[in-house]
Amino acid sequence: MTNKFKGTGVAIVTPFKEDLKIDYNALSKLLEHIISNGVDFIVALGTTSEAATLTSEEKNELVKFIVKEVNGKLPIVVGIGGNNTVEIANKIKNLDITGIDGILSVAPYYNKPSQEGIYQHFREISKASSLPIIIYNVPSRTSSNINAETVIRLANDFKNIVAIKEASGDFSQVMEIIIHKPKGFEVISGEDALTMPLIAVGMSGVISVIANALPNEMSTMVNLCLNNEFIKARSLHYKILDITNSIFEEGNPSGIKELLWHLDILDNKFRLPLVPVSNALSVNIKKLSVKFDN
Repeated sequence: MTNKFKGTGVAIVTPFKEDLKIDYNALSKLLEHIISNGVDFIVALGTTSEAATLTSEEKNELVKFIVKEVNGKLPIVVGIGGNNTVEIANKIKNLDITGIDGILSVAPYYNKPSQEGIYQHFREISKASSLPIIIYNVPSRTSSNINAETVIRLANDFKNIVAIKEASGDFSQVMEIIIHKPKGFEVISGEDALTMPLIAVGMSGVISVIANALPNEMSTMVNLCLNNEFIKARSLHYKILDITNSIFEEGNPSGIKELLWHLDILDNKFRLPLVPVSNALSVNIKKLSVKFDN
């Protein structure tokens, strides 16, 4: 399968109104901001979207809206993951794939499966999907690490498993995947602050949170890295590092929505159990955002 998922992907937030309904006007503004600033693909219904608090109907409406707004300008990846393998496979089988280019599916959480259980989980997802699949490893959220051997096994056995979003922070694990992966299988950073060094060891890009707010800065930095222009990339990396770290201090997407609010792109509204950041962090994010305010 053709792999479109290189460079900078953006895990987009879901804006809410005061009544906590989806704010489609703000979403349109956000998408225009992202698309016009050089990113390579869009990821809908990822962790950053607060998908866990969206109903099935809202998810369907949200994806249709994003497909319409993007209008073929960029590839679109949709997050469909969970810890009930049969349910996830059925959702993928029944998905309207019009305008969708790939699936992002997180490792099963809470169940804490063995590596064989993880392999069998993604085997069923592969069988269910006519679209390319990016597997997502984020042990800090799932308590379920997909080790390098399992990733390489999946990459070799299933041609529609085309990439991994790797957010373990384990450089040794990342390098083992990169060394042994089959040709064409992409290893994508899931950690904004580590993207530059991770591309240096062989990753092919990032699925980014900070790029909701700073798409130009992040995509420029990633492209410089991919062109081996690391001295130029380093200055951008350090320019955005403090604000990148700040948005994760009290969790995602609380921090990125706070930054987007300060940049006048959307309101910092959340569905429980998520809440806005503390006053102290809000002040710090506002202070750091000034040099990026257009």
